[in-house]
Amino acid sequence: MDDLYYKVPKYYMLKKEIVKKIENDEYFDDQMIPSERELIIFYGVSRITVRKAIDELVNEGYLYRIQGKGTYVKGDTKKQDLFSITSCTADIAKLGMTPSRKVLNVSKIDANSKRSRQLEIDRSEKIVMIDRVYFANQEPINRTVAYLPSKYFPGLEDHDFEKNSLYDVLEKEYNVKITRATRTIEAVLAQDEVAELLDVEEGLPIILFRGITYGIVSGKEVPVETFKCSYRSDKYKFYINQVK
Repeated sequence: MDDLYYKVPKYYMLKKEIVKKIENDEYFDDQMIPSERELIIFYGVSRITVRKAIDELVNEGYLYRIQGKGTYVKGDTKKQDLFSITSCTADIAKLGMTPSRKVLNVSKIDANSKRSRQLEIDRSEKIVMIDRVYFANQEPINRTVAYLPSKYFPGLEDHDFEKNSLYDVLEKEYNVKITRATRTIEAVLAQDEVAELLDVEEGLPIILFRGITYGIVSGKEVPVETFKCSYRSDKYKFYINQVK
């Protein structure tokens, strides 16, 4: 680092050095960068300076952390189409990774006002709640909570969703064809249970999806699912495929 090192904050210059190495392919996608100790010695800066630089590069999408292992370069190879209507299992498989699921809870519950409105059912009707964590190569990638009208899917709560994809069950067991989905997306900070389930530090930015999925039931398109999905952003990117 040259004389500019002394004219701007040290952490900022360290950030620029790391970004430069990434852009010049000195650090490759998914390669672990030098440890805090190595950066401290090489650049002659404090631990606070190194941590601030790394924290900002993680937040800006250049790097990601794996707890207990180190900090890695975040590449473009693991990305997902923001508007594809596929199951989380299929999305992970398309990335060339091995998908798996852990079911936290499956139960039949009362529909509250909001969910009955979203699913276009009566307030008195039951819905099936399915709470899962999805893994890619045994690493947690998202936590998804889905709510489905029980009247369309009798016995849905009895299926093993650690072995079976929800959308596969809907299509194969209930002859429901998924047609479209509406989604909202926002950046939030991982907190409490979500941070623990996704194995990330509290305060790390994550992507929160909320949406309604539609399908053909008895020849009519109706809402078949409303969901909330908290997605790790430290290792994966999303893209929008636009056409004219």
